[in-house]
Amino acid sequence: MDLLLLAPFLIGLASALHCVGMCGGIIGALSLSLPPAVRAQRVYLLTYTLTYSAGRILSYGLAGALMGGLGGRVFGTLSPEFGHAVLRGLAALLLVGMGLYLAGWFPKFAQLERLGVPLWKRLEPLGQRLLPVRSLPQALGFGLVWGWLPCGLVYSTLLWAASSGSAGRGALYMVAFGAGTLPAVLTTGLLAGWMTRLMRQPKTRAVIGVSLIVFGLASVWFVPEHVHAGHANTTVTDSLSDDTP
Repeated sequence: MDLLLLAPFLIGLASALHCVGMCGGIIGALSLSLPPAVRAQRVYLLTYTLTYSAGRILSYGLAGALMGGLGGRVFGTLSPEFGHAVLRGLAALLLVGMGLYLAGWFPKFAQLERLGVPLWKRLEPLGQRLLPVRSLPQALGFGLVWGWLPCGLVYSTLLWAASSGSAGRGALYMVAFGAGTLPAVLTTGLLAGWMTRLMRQPKTRAVIGVSLIVFGLASVWFVPEHVHAGHANTTVTDSLSDDTP
């Protein structure tokens, strides 16, 4: 198993503050729009919240597959190790920027999310047509649209997916990231007020922000096994070619 699958999961887990800020209002509004009979039963409410997230994570997986495939082309054009190093460095910079933003030290970082605004303007009307949500298929459909909401943290992780070198592995990276966001999103949906108050605390913001900064800096030193293997295979092939009469 690729140990670096743990990386996007931990990024998602550390994204609690950002999830509350961006998705807390969405989850709260969706929960309140459900029929009273559904809202009265915690099991039903949890089922709908999980269905929203399943759609969101599916969209993350699709985006990860696209970026992983694109990253694989970059590796082919350059070299596996150099191409990965470039993408990994950019991902690390984005993580540091996101950490500074979450800690409240770099508010301008939020402007990065404007990159996804043109696409979101096209997709948002599709989500609006699914409201109010009255069934689980509607909830899944809304989650699929919601997954494309502009988010700097998602963009950072997508660069990790691009550095994976393949569509399949890129999809796995983004699904792992989505799984890491589940605790924050589910808790926000069920305990929105308490979670929001907690995440507004400056100390909480600083801890989460610094953790992402440290992770971003540390990630520069980690190279996935498949990149080492690809580089080694390339070296062996080149050596054999040189020795061939």
